[in-house]
Amino acid sequence: MNLMEYQGKELFRRAGIPVPRGAHCGTAEDAAAFVAQNPGDWVVKAQVLVGGRGKAGGIKFAGTPEEARARANEILQLVIKNRQNPQGEPVRSLLVEAKLPIAREAYCAIAIDRTTKRPVVMVSKFGGMDIEEVAEQHPESIAKFFVNTAIGYSPFIGRTLAFAAGLDAGYRKQLPSILAGLYDLFFKYGAKLVEINPLVLTSDGQVFASDAKVELDDDALYKNPEFKVWQQTLPLDGDETLATQAGLGIRNFRRFDGNVGTMANGAGLAMGTMDAVRNAGGNFANFLDVGGGANAERVRSCYELIVNHTGAKSLFINIFGGITRCDEVAKGIVEALETTKSRKVPLVIRLTGTNEELGRKILAGAGMTPVETMDEGAAAAVRLTQ
Repeated sequence: MNLMEYQGKELFRRAGIPVPRGAHCGTAEDAAAFVAQNPGDWVVKAQVLVGGRGKAGGIKFAGTPEEARARANEILQLVIKNRQNPQGEPVRSLLVEAKLPIAREAYCAIAIDRTTKRPVVMVSKFGGMDIEEVAEQHPESIAKFFVNTAIGYSPFIGRTLAFAAGLDAGYRKQLPSILAGLYDLFFKYGAKLVEINPLVLTSDGQVFASDAKVELDDDALYKNPEFKVWQQTLPLDGDETLATQAGLGIRNFRRFDGNVGTMANGAGLAMGTMDAVRNAGGNFANFLDVGGGANAERVRSCYELIVNHTGAKSLFINIFGGITRCDEVAKGIVEALETTKSRKVPLVIRLTGTNEELGRKILAGAGMTPVETMDEGAAAAVRLTQ
Protein backbone atom coordinates (compact mmCIF):
# COMPACT_ATOMS: atom_id res chain seq x y z
CA MET A 1 0.00 0.00 0.00
CA ASN A 2 1.56 3.26 -1.14
CA LEU A 3 0.49 6.36 0.74
CA MET A 4 -0.27 9.78 -0.67
CA GLU A 5 2.07 12.58 0.39
CA TYR A 6 -0.40 14.01 2.91
CA GLN A 7 -0.88 10.59 4.49
CA GLY A 8 2.86 9.96 4.70
CA LYS A 9 3.35 13.36 6.32
CA GLU A 10 0.70 12.54 8.91
CA LEU A 11 2.84 9.56 9.94
CA PHE A 12 5.91 11.81 9.90
CA ARG A 13 4.18 14.19 12.33
CA ARG A 14 3.40 11.31 14.67
CA ALA A 15 7.06 10.28 14.53
CA GLY A 16 8.27 13.78 15.39
CA ILE A 17 9.65 14.55 11.93
CA PRO A 18 9.23 18.25 11.04
CA VAL A 19 6.88 18.85 8.10
CA PRO A 20 5.58 22.16 6.68
CA ARG A 21 2.23 23.45 7.89
CA GLY A 22 -0.56 22.56 5.52
CA ALA A 23 -3.96 20.99 4.86
CA HIS A 24 -5.41 18.28 2.64
CA CYS A 25 -8.09 19.74 0.36
CA GLY A 26 -10.61 17.95 -1.81
CA THR A 27 -11.76 20.94 -3.87
CA ALA A 28 -10.53 24.29 -5.12
CA GLU A 29 -12.96 26.01 -2.72
CA ASP A 30 -11.37 24.13 0.19
CA ALA A 31 -7.94 25.35 -0.90
CA ALA A 32 -9.14 28.95 -1.22
CA ALA A 33 -10.83 28.85 2.19
CA PHE A 34 -7.69 27.50 3.86
CA VAL A 35 -5.49 30.22 2.36
CA ALA A 36 -8.07 32.88 3.33
CA GLN A 37 -7.88 31.73 6.94
CA ASN A 38 -4.07 31.45 6.85
CA PRO A 39 -2.53 34.36 4.92
CA GLY A 40 0.94 33.71 3.51
CA ASP A 41 2.78 32.03 0.67
CA TRP A 42 1.57 28.54 -0.16
CA VAL A 43 2.31 25.62 -2.48
CA VAL A 44 -0.60 23.72 -4.05
CA LYS A 45 0.40 20.09 -4.74
CA ALA A 46 -1.41 17.36 -6.65
CA GLN A 47 -1.93 14.24 -4.52
CA VAL A 48 -1.12 11.31 -6.80
CA LEU A 49 0.96 8.15 -6.54
CA VAL A 50 2.86 8.69 -9.79
CA GLY A 51 6.13 10.61 -9.94
CA GLY A 52 6.93 13.63 -12.08
CA ARG A 53 4.01 15.77 -10.94
CA GLY A 54 6.13 18.93 -10.84
CA LYS A 55 7.11 18.59 -14.50
CA ALA A 56 3.47 17.84 -15.36
CA GLY A 57 2.24 21.08 -13.76
CA GLY A 58 1.00 19.43 -10.57
CA ILE A 59 2.80 21.81 -8.20
CA LYS A 60 1.96 25.53 -8.26
CA PHE A 61 2.36 28.55 -5.97
CA ALA A 62 -0.35 30.77 -4.52
CA GLY A 63 -0.32 33.84 -2.29
CA THR A 64 -4.01 34.73 -2.15
CA PRO A 65 -7.30 32.81 -1.90
CA GLU A 66 -8.07 33.70 -5.51
CA GLU A 67 -4.73 32.36 -6.69
CA ALA A 68 -5.20 29.21 -4.61
CA ARG A 69 -8.61 28.61 -6.17
CA ALA A 70 -7.29 29.17 -9.70
CA ARG A 71 -4.18 27.02 -9.25
CA ALA A 72 -6.21 24.26 -7.57
CA ASN A 73 -8.72 24.19 -10.44
CA GLU A 74 -5.87 23.90 -12.94
CA ILE A 75 -4.27 21.01 -11.06
CA LEU A 76 -7.54 19.14 -10.48
CA GLN A 77 -8.04 18.95 -14.25
CA LEU A 78 -4.74 17.16 -14.79
CA VAL A 79 -4.05 13.51 -15.56
CA ILE A 80 -0.43 12.98 -14.56
CA LYS A 81 1.56 10.40 -16.51
CA ASN A 82 5.06 8.93 -16.31
CA ARG A 83 6.99 5.96 -17.71
CA GLN A 84 5.61 3.59 -15.07
CA ASN A 85 2.02 4.72 -15.67
CA PRO A 86 1.61 5.91 -19.28
CA GLN A 87 -2.19 5.94 -18.95
CA GLY A 88 -1.85 8.43 -16.14
CA GLU A 89 -3.60 9.12 -12.85
CA PRO A 90 -6.23 11.86 -12.50
CA VAL A 91 -5.74 14.33 -9.67
CA ARG A 92 -8.55 14.00 -7.13
CA SER A 93 -7.21 15.96 -4.16
CA LEU A 94 -4.58 18.51 -3.14
CA LEU A 95 -2.14 19.36 -0.39
CA VAL A 96 -1.85 23.08 0.34
CA GLU A 97 1.42 23.57 2.17
CA ALA A 98 3.58 26.45 3.40
CA LYS A 99 6.19 27.62 0.89
CA LEU A 100 9.66 27.09 2.36
CA PRO A 101 12.69 29.39 1.88
CA ILE A 102 14.89 26.57 0.54
CA ALA A 103 18.65 26.85 0.97
CA ARG A 104 19.67 23.20 0.43
CA GLU A 105 18.02 19.90 -0.54
CA ALA A 106 19.09 16.42 0.62
CA TYR A 107 17.73 12.88 0.41
CA CYS A 108 17.19 10.23 3.08
CA ALA A 109 15.34 6.92 3.17
CA ILE A 110 15.08 3.54 4.85
CA ALA A 111 14.41 0.36 2.88
CA ILE A 112 15.12 -3.37 3.17
CA ASP A 113 18.40 -4.63 1.72
CA ARG A 114 17.73 -8.18 0.58
CA THR A 115 21.42 -9.12 0.46
CA THR A 116 22.18 -8.32 4.10
CA LYS A 117 18.56 -8.86 5.22
CA ARG A 118 18.75 -5.64 7.19
CA PRO A 119 17.21 -2.19 6.99
CA VAL A 120 19.49 0.13 5.05
CA VAL A 121 19.52 3.84 5.89
CA MET A 122 20.49 5.96 2.87
CA VAL A 123 21.49 9.64 2.76
CA SER A 124 22.62 11.80 -0.15
CA LYS A 125 23.32 15.49 -0.67
CA PHE A 126 21.54 15.32 -4.04
CA GLY A 127 17.97 15.90 -2.91
CA GLY A 128 15.16 16.55 -5.36
CA MET A 129 16.48 13.99 -7.86
CA ASP A 130 15.23 10.45 -8.42
CA ILE A 131 17.42 8.11 -6.38
CA GLU A 132 17.93 5.95 -9.48
CA GLU A 133 19.34 8.98 -11.28
CA VAL A 134 21.57 9.81 -8.32
CA ALA A 135 22.82 6.21 -8.18
CA GLU A 136 23.68 6.35 -11.88
CA GLN A 137 25.28 9.79 -12.00
CA HIS A 138 26.65 10.20 -8.46
CA PRO A 139 26.92 6.73 -6.89
CA GLU A 140 29.60 7.86 -4.47
CA SER A 141 27.20 10.43 -2.98
CA ILE A 142 24.85 7.84 -1.44
CA ALA A 143 26.00 7.04 2.09
CA LYS A 144 24.53 3.82 3.52
CA PHE A 145 24.33 2.18 6.93
CA PHE A 146 22.99 -1.36 7.42
CA VAL A 147 21.26 -1.48 10.79
CA ASN A 148 21.56 -4.50 13.07
CA THR A 149 17.94 -4.81 14.23
CA ALA A 150 19.04 -6.56 17.43
CA ILE A 151 20.71 -3.29 18.43
CA GLY A 152 18.50 -0.82 16.56
CA TYR A 153 19.08 2.77 15.55
CA SER A 154 21.44 5.07 17.45
CA PRO A 155 22.12 8.80 16.86
CA PHE A 156 25.71 8.10 15.83
CA ILE A 157 24.31 6.52 12.65
CA GLY A 158 22.75 9.82 11.63
CA ARG A 159 25.92 11.77 12.41
CA THR A 160 28.05 9.25 10.52
CA LEU A 161 25.82 9.44 7.45
CA ALA A 162 25.64 13.23 7.49
CA PHE A 163 29.44 13.47 7.26
CA ALA A 164 29.79 10.53 4.85
CA ALA A 165 27.25 12.06 2.45
CA GLY A 166 28.85 15.49 2.64
CA LEU A 167 25.69 17.23 3.84
CA ASP A 168 25.72 20.93 4.63
CA ALA A 169 26.61 21.60 8.27
CA GLY A 170 23.07 22.88 8.86
CA TYR A 171 21.72 19.32 8.59
CA ARG A 172 24.04 17.66 11.06
CA LYS A 173 22.31 18.54 14.31
CA GLN A 174 18.80 17.56 13.18
CA LEU A 175 19.44 14.58 10.89
CA PRO A 176 19.99 12.00 13.72
CA SER A 177 16.56 12.70 15.25
CA ILE A 178 14.84 12.74 11.83
CA LEU A 179 16.33 9.34 10.97
CA ALA A 180 15.30 8.07 14.41
CA GLY A 181 11.72 9.04 13.60
CA LEU A 182 11.91 7.32 10.22
CA TYR A 183 13.29 4.16 11.83
CA ASP A 184 10.51 4.06 14.45
CA LEU A 185 7.88 4.66 11.75
CA PHE A 186 9.43 1.96 9.57
CA PHE A 187 8.86 -0.74 12.18
CA LYS A 188 5.74 0.56 13.93
CA TYR A 189 3.69 0.66 10.74
CA GLY A 190 5.29 -2.25 8.86
CA ALA A 191 6.82 -0.14 6.10
CA LYS A 192 8.81 -1.45 3.14
CA LEU A 193 10.09 2.02 2.26
CA VAL A 194 10.12 5.44 3.92
CA GLU A 195 11.67 8.26 1.92
CA ILE A 196 12.10 12.03 2.24
CA ASN A 197 13.02 13.69 -1.03
CA PRO A 198 13.82 16.46 -0.65
CA LEU A 199 14.80 16.95 2.97
CA VAL A 200 14.96 20.74 2.97
CA LEU A 201 17.33 23.01 4.87
CA THR A 202 15.77 26.49 4.99
CA SER A 203 17.59 29.80 4.88
CA ASP A 204 16.91 30.27 8.61
CA GLY A 205 18.48 26.90 9.50
CA GLN A 206 15.42 24.69 9.94
CA VAL A 207 15.06 21.21 8.41
CA PHE A 208 11.74 19.94 7.00
CA ALA A 209 10.49 16.88 5.17
CA SER A 210 9.26 18.62 2.03
CA ASP A 211 7.91 15.40 0.52
CA ALA A 212 6.95 11.97 1.83
CA LYS A 213 7.00 8.59 0.16
CA VAL A 214 5.79 5.71 2.34
CA GLU A 215 5.11 2.17 1.17
CA LEU A 216 3.48 -0.15 3.71
CA ASP A 217 3.52 -3.94 3.66
CA ASP A 218 -0.03 -5.12 2.97
CA ASP A 219 0.47 -8.05 5.34
CA ALA A 220 1.00 -5.60 8.24
CA LEU A 221 -2.12 -3.48 7.64
CA TYR A 222 -4.16 -5.46 10.18
CA LYS A 223 -2.07 -3.89 12.95
CA ASN A 224 -3.43 -0.45 12.09
CA PRO A 225 -7.14 -0.63 11.17
CA GLU A 226 -7.18 3.12 10.45
CA PHE A 227 -5.25 2.42 7.25
CA LYS A 228 -8.30 0.64 5.85
CA VAL A 229 -9.97 4.04 5.59
CA TRP A 230 -6.91 5.45 3.84
CA GLN A 231 -6.80 2.46 1.52
CA GLN A 232 -10.34 3.18 0.34
CA THR A 233 -9.31 6.68 -0.75
CA LEU A 234 -6.30 5.58 -2.81
CA PRO A 235 -6.58 5.66 -6.62
CA LEU A 236 -6.72 2.05 -7.80
CA ASP A 237 -7.02 0.89 -11.39
CA GLY A 238 -9.23 -2.01 -12.43
CA ASP A 239 -6.67 -4.74 -11.76
CA GLU A 240 -5.71 -3.29 -8.38
CA THR A 241 -9.37 -3.11 -7.38
CA LEU A 242 -9.90 -6.75 -8.35
CA ALA A 243 -6.78 -7.75 -6.39
CA THR A 244 -8.01 -6.08 -3.20
CA GLN A 245 -11.45 -7.64 -3.60
CA ALA A 246 -9.76 -11.06 -3.80
CA GLY A 247 -7.80 -10.37 -0.60
CA LEU A 248 -4.50 -9.78 -2.40
CA GLY A 249 -2.07 -6.89 -2.37
CA ILE A 250 -2.75 -4.26 -5.03
CA ARG A 251 0.30 -5.36 -7.04
CA ASN A 252 -0.40 -9.08 -6.84
CA PHE A 253 -2.61 -9.29 -9.94
CA ARG A 254 -2.33 -7.92 -13.48
CA ARG A 255 -4.21 -8.91 -16.65
CA PHE A 256 -2.71 -9.56 -20.09
CA ASP A 257 -4.03 -10.63 -23.48
CA GLY A 258 -3.10 -14.35 -23.47
CA ASN A 259 -5.10 -17.47 -22.75
CA VAL A 260 -2.92 -19.34 -20.22
CA GLY A 261 -3.82 -18.38 -16.68
CA THR A 262 -1.01 -18.45 -14.10
CA MET A 263 -0.96 -18.60 -10.31
CA ALA A 264 2.22 -18.82 -8.21
CA ASN A 265 3.40 -17.90 -4.73
CA GLY A 266 5.99 -15.14 -4.80
CA ALA A 267 6.44 -12.42 -7.40
CA GLY A 268 9.67 -13.92 -8.73
CA LEU A 269 8.14 -17.36 -9.25
CA ALA A 270 5.03 -15.78 -10.78
CA MET A 271 7.16 -13.92 -13.35
CA GLY A 272 9.22 -17.06 -13.97
CA THR A 273 5.99 -18.96 -14.61
CA MET A 274 4.94 -16.36 -17.17
CA ASP A 275 8.33 -16.66 -18.87
CA ALA A 276 7.95 -20.45 -18.97
CA VAL A 277 4.56 -20.10 -20.67
CA ARG A 278 6.04 -17.76 -23.27
CA ASN A 279 9.01 -20.11 -23.81
CA ALA A 280 6.55 -22.95 -24.40
CA GLY A 281 4.97 -21.01 -27.24
CA GLY A 282 1.96 -19.72 -25.33
CA ASN A 283 0.70 -16.36 -24.10
CA PHE A 284 -0.05 -15.74 -20.44
CA ALA A 285 -3.40 -14.29 -19.43
CA ASN A 286 -2.29 -12.76 -16.16
CA PHE A 287 0.26 -12.28 -13.41
CA LEU A 288 -0.92 -13.50 -10.00
CA ASP A 289 1.10 -13.85 -6.81
CA VAL A 290 -1.11 -15.75 -4.38
CA GLY A 291 1.25 -14.93 -1.50
CA GLY A 292 1.66 -17.03 1.62
CA GLY A 293 -1.03 -19.04 3.32
CA ALA A 294 -2.59 -20.41 0.14
CA ASN A 295 -5.59 -21.97 1.90
CA ALA A 296 -8.83 -23.06 0.24
CA GLU A 297 -10.49 -19.66 0.49
CA ARG A 298 -7.48 -17.84 -0.95
CA VAL A 299 -7.03 -20.40 -3.77
CA ARG A 300 -10.73 -20.25 -4.65
CA SER A 301 -10.79 -16.44 -4.75
CA CYS A 302 -7.67 -16.42 -6.96
CA TYR A 303 -9.07 -19.12 -9.24
CA GLU A 304 -12.29 -17.15 -9.64
CA LEU A 305 -10.36 -13.94 -10.17
CA ILE A 306 -8.49 -15.49 -13.10
CA VAL A 307 -11.31 -17.39 -14.80
CA ASN A 308 -13.89 -14.62 -14.38
CA HIS A 309 -11.74 -11.69 -15.45
CA THR A 310 -9.26 -13.00 -18.04
CA GLY A 311 -9.40 -14.99 -21.26
CA ALA A 312 -7.76 -18.03 -19.65
CA LYS A 313 -8.53 -21.37 -21.34
CA SER A 314 -6.22 -23.27 -18.99
CA LEU A 315 -4.62 -22.51 -15.62
CA PHE A 316 -1.07 -23.34 -14.53
CA ILE A 317 -0.72 -23.33 -10.71
CA ASN A 318 2.97 -23.29 -9.74
CA ILE A 319 3.67 -23.48 -6.00
CA PHE A 320 6.97 -23.65 -4.15
CA GLY A 321 6.41 -24.98 -0.66
CA GLY A 322 8.64 -23.05 1.70
CA ILE A 323 6.56 -21.27 4.32
CA THR A 324 3.52 -22.55 2.43
CA ARG A 325 3.11 -26.34 2.73
CA CYS A 326 2.32 -28.20 -0.47
CA ASP A 327 -0.25 -30.46 1.20
CA GLU A 328 -2.18 -27.44 2.47
CA VAL A 329 -2.10 -25.93 -1.01
CA ALA A 330 -3.32 -29.20 -2.52
CA LYS A 331 -6.21 -29.34 -0.04
CA GLY A 332 -7.00 -25.75 -0.92
CA ILE A 333 -7.05 -26.49 -4.66
CA VAL A 334 -9.33 -29.51 -4.24
CA GLU A 335 -11.74 -27.70 -1.92
CA ALA A 336 -11.73 -24.57 -4.08
CA LEU A 337 -12.72 -26.47 -7.21
CA GLU A 338 -15.45 -28.31 -5.33
CA THR A 339 -17.02 -25.12 -4.00
CA THR A 340 -16.53 -22.58 -6.80
CA LYS A 341 -19.47 -21.65 -8.99
CA SER A 342 -17.25 -20.17 -11.69
CA ARG A 343 -16.59 -21.80 -15.05
CA LYS A 344 -14.17 -24.70 -15.05
CA VAL A 345 -10.88 -24.60 -16.99
CA PRO A 346 -8.29 -27.39 -17.30
CA LEU A 347 -5.68 -27.26 -14.53
CA VAL A 348 -1.96 -28.00 -14.56
CA ILE A 349 -0.45 -28.11 -11.08
CA ARG A 350 3.18 -28.15 -9.98
CA LEU A 351 3.98 -28.53 -6.29
CA THR A 352 7.55 -28.61 -5.05
CA GLY A 353 9.07 -28.14 -1.62
CA THR A 354 7.69 -28.86 1.84
CA ASN A 355 5.40 -31.93 1.85
CA GLU A 356 5.34 -32.03 -1.96
CA GLU A 357 4.79 -35.82 -2.16
CA LEU A 358 1.84 -35.64 0.21
CA GLY A 359 0.45 -32.77 -1.82
CA ARG A 360 0.70 -34.79 -5.03
CA LYS A 361 -1.11 -37.71 -3.40
CA ILE A 362 -3.97 -35.42 -2.38
CA LEU A 363 -4.25 -34.13 -5.93
CA ALA A 364 -4.06 -37.63 -7.40
CA GLY A 365 -6.82 -38.74 -5.04
CA ALA A 366 -9.01 -35.97 -6.47
CA GLY A 367 -8.31 -37.12 -10.03
CA MET A 368 -5.68 -34.48 -10.84
CA THR A 369 -2.29 -35.25 -12.35
CA PRO A 370 0.43 -32.90 -11.10
CA VAL A 371 3.64 -32.20 -13.02
CA GLU A 372 7.16 -32.06 -11.57
CA THR A 373 8.90 -29.22 -13.44
CA MET A 374 7.92 -25.70 -14.36
CA ASP A 375 8.73 -26.13 -18.04
CA GLU A 376 6.72 -29.35 -18.17
CA GLY A 377 3.78 -27.61 -16.57
CA ALA A 378 3.96 -24.59 -18.87
CA ALA A 379 4.06 -26.81 -21.97
CA ALA A 380 1.06 -28.82 -20.74
CA ALA A 381 -0.93 -25.65 -19.99
CA VAL A 382 -0.21 -24.30 -23.47
CA ARG A 383 -1.32 -27.57 -25.11
CA LEU A 384 -4.60 -27.47 -23.21
CA THR A 385 -5.50 -24.15 -24.84
CA GLN A 386 -5.16 -25.51 -28.38
